[in-house]
Amino acid sequence: MATEIIIKHGDITKEEVDTIVNAANHTLLGGGGLDGMIHFAAGPELLEECKTLGGCQKGEAKITKGHKLPAKHIIHTVGPVHGHEDGKEEEILKSCYFNCLEIARFHGLKSIAFPAIATGCFKFPKDQAAAIAVRVVKDFISNNPRAFELIVFTLYTELDYALYKSII
Repeated sequence: MATEIIIKHGDITKEEVDTIVNAANHTLLGGGGLDGMIHFAAGPELLEECKTLGGCQKGEAKITKGHKLPAKHIIHTVGPVHGHEDGKEEEILKSCYFNCLEIARFHGLKSIAFPAIATGCFKFPKDQAAAIAVRVVKDFISNNPRAFELIVFTLYTELDYALYKSII
């Protein structure tokens, strides 16, 4: 069975998938934007669990329970800050997507929802980020055809939604 890829405009905290991805900061202790929304929706238990993880480096990913979210798990990843990574922004962003997919596959999770990682306060150009995200996901499922049943890009803004729709 082929992996279905869906592009949606909406709130990732409402996704009923095995795991959602949190575009987090390096502490994993919550913050602004999507990170704050996910921590708020998941409840204080998420913060307590994240305190045990020791943070996360850029491009890496760590998994927690979903707590009060419909998703069973949250995979937290830290994207690059555009213009502050010595030209390695694209490499770091690719690693974010790849490592999230790898962790989900390792844990046997069959459905995953991604936001537009690093395009908010980290200022990664939205069009480049969308192209990278779609390319990494398609390459991953090409190399791991039975790993996932569903991959969703749940985009919060109309602009992000339109960019992803134009690429897929």
